Amino acid sequence: MQAQPAQQQANPAGIFSCVDASGRTITSDRPIPDCLDREQRELNSSGTVRRRVEPSYTAREQAERDERARQAQIAASRQIEERRRERALLMRYPNDAAHERDRTEAIGQIDAVIQSARKRQGELGEERKKLDAELEFYRNDLNKAPPSLRRQVEESNQSIAVQSRFIGEQEDEKKRVNQRFDDERVRLKQLWAPEVIRK
Repeated sequence: MQAQPAQQQANPAGIFSCVDASGRTITSDRPIPDCLDREQRELNSSGTVRRRVEPSYTAREQAERDERARQAQIAASRQIEERRRERALLMRYPNDAAHERDRTEAIGQIDAVIQSARKRQGELGEERKKLDAELEFYRNDLNKAPPSLRRQVEESNQSIAVQSRFIGEQEDEKKRVNQRFDDERVRLKQLWAPEVIRK
């Protein structure tokens, strides 16, 4: 069995090089202690870069580095999600007419609910007028009215209050829906612009 040439047997270590905090270029046949806080390059004998050695960090520095990487990843994920939402928005609303049509339909549904609630509110008002007419017999003094009438008045008060609250909630929902469509339209106007490059 032939012996391997000495040049093939040898596996010389690389040369480490870095620029320290003072701006000096330092070289060594092993990792350089003065450059542990910065990147070092390990060079081949030909002078080409064999590998890059990452800086060594303290536990606190590593934690800060990890946190920055985590925040960057979160920001990138948010950007991807925002692009996804924009594409979905454009598919749903390719133009202003489609967006306004959806707004009109959404507001129309709420208006129908409010109209129905107001009708019920009117019915409750008519029922209350009958109860008030009965109360006149007792000089509008509930304490003098019979228990059945007092109960009906209390139930009427509760029903009227619930109906009024429900109508108010629907009016608030109508404002929220309009605001959502307004906000969408602002974004869509930017996305509809021909100069926008969609990725």
